Amino acid sequence: MHISDEDFEKLIADAIDELPDHYTEEMSNVAITWESEPSPEQRQQLKLRCHETLFGLYEGIPLTARGAGYNLVLPDKITLFKNPLLAHALSPEHLKQEVKHTLWHELAHHFGLEHARIHELEDRKRQH
Repeated sequence: MHISDEDFEKLIADAIDELPDHYTEEMSNVAITWESEPSPEQRQQLKLRCHETLFGLYEGIPLTARGAGYNLVLPDKITLFKNPLLAHALSPEHLKQEVKHTLWHELAHHFGLEHARIHELEDRKRQH
């Protein structure tokens, strides 16, 4: 599957627009961007093996860890990785769902949720 950079950016923008208002209203000092692939530094930092991939990455200080001294800092960063998402997607609709899911997952980290809690919430959603 192939998608232009502009169309991929539109998928991300649409995913942001489809998030519940309480998420977008509470986001603070976070930039959402995309790259084709994780950088070698990101792969090394996360200890990814050559066969492992990454759809998204949150880098920053979660809202729950920000104290009174939190000021004059660069924005947190959520990066979606285009090529791994494209390689995983089975169809354009599946790609749209995966972009939205990945964005939500990384945003959950921004709100201070750890992987175990994120997976618990995802499992609960699938059951309903």
